[in-house]
Amino acid sequence: MDFVSLIGYVASVCSVVSFLPQALKVIRTKNTEAISARMYLLTVMGFALWTTFGIMKGELPIIVANSICFCLSAFILGAKLKGSRR
Repeated sequence: MDFVSLIGYVASVCSVVSFLPQALKVIRTKNTEAISARMYLLTVMGFALWTTFGIMKGELPIIVANSICFCLSAFILGAKLKGSRR
């Protein structure tokens, strides 16, 4: 593995790990009051576009990290929207 790929994989791990605490807190507490739905909507859209970009470029670190982050942020957004309806 070359140095550039290593940087990509380390960045991928950092991106994924950054969303885990929020997702786990939402699961544990069911509280999404302090979460911005607009911010997470943009985040989900951004991760979807980054995943698409990674697929088009054939860049595995971009595909893996952004698809996982898409799932985590979509879960958080879904929990926020579900909680807003109550």
